[in-house]
Amino acid sequence: MEDRSNQARGYKAAISNPNVSDEAKQHAQKVLDTEFSGGNVSVTDEGGKDPGNVARGLKASITNPNVSDNAKEEAKERLEDMAPEE
Repeated sequence: MEDRSNQARGYKAAISNPNVSDEAKQHAQKVLDTEFSGGNVSVTDEGGKDPGNVARGLKASITNPNVSDNAKEEAKERLEDMAPEE
């Protein structure tokens, strides 16, 4: 599944890249429409990632002054969702 996600991402990148020819952009859009449901490819949220590392990354986002308030709120919510139920 991850491989298909990477393929779809590559086609999307080609469409938005100003250095790609119109012909190649049309081909990329055609492939997205026919093989990837218009580019809507589902991706598993934490597929194979160490939950401890994910939690540490979220905590780092919360304390990082360069992260927007909206992103900090999302990180807090995800971190709360990861907490084991007691």
